[in-house]
Amino acid sequence: MQTIGIIGAMEVEVNTLKERMQTEEIVTIASMEFHRGTYHDKNIIVVRSGIGKVNAAICAQILADRFHATAIINTGIAGSLQAAINIGDIVISSDALQHDMDATGFGYKPGIIPQMDTSDFTADERLIQIAQEACSKVNPDIQTHVGRIISGDQFISDNDKKEFLKQSFGGLCTEMEGAAIAQAAHLNGIPFVILRAISDKADGSAHMDYPEFEAKAAQHSINLVDEMIRHI
Repeated sequence: MQTIGIIGAMEVEVNTLKERMQTEEIVTIASMEFHRGTYHDKNIIVVRSGIGKVNAAICAQILADRFHATAIINTGIAGSLQAAINIGDIVISSDALQHDMDATGFGYKPGIIPQMDTSDFTADERLIQIAQEACSKVNPDIQTHVGRIISGDQFISDNDKKEFLKQSFGGLCTEMEGAAIAQAAHLNGIPFVILRAISDKADGSAHMDYPEFEAKAAQHSINLVDEMIRHI
């Protein structure tokens, strides 16, 4: 039977899923609480990873090793890199890449991980399709976009940095965990998808946008994950 690992970047998303699921056990590993149980008759593990790529990758590896996850959904928020992607919209990953991976001193292009078969990790086509259909159903008030999500251990709030990331990597949005989870899933052969609700525009307005739109972005993500679990 499938076991769906759900990694949340926001406490509000994780708490809502914990409240709705039928919890069978709570296991603490690496200071993370893994809630194992069922939801919509599916086996799920719900966990908040903490912020940043290291936390995210450790979390995904535990889902692989301890809980034998057969699919991973990473849900959270992100800053938009494209004018057409508005606050409140959802971005579904086609692939994910780490924008702060920099081995250019050895002749590699920015974002390339030396000695790996790939540096942009492709999301599962079936999970992408399920996410698209689910979002159209439960979040009809917003737009859904499919494309590259880029990650780095940086909160982007500068227009020049935003333009550099957009031109260099072609990402739709930027955040701090998704590509690390994608890499861990890739190495373990686990299908994955990253979902990001847009909470700010990744520019100088971030400090104004974030508090106002955080709750709305989180609700869109909750609606989406809930509907996805029904159909996986």
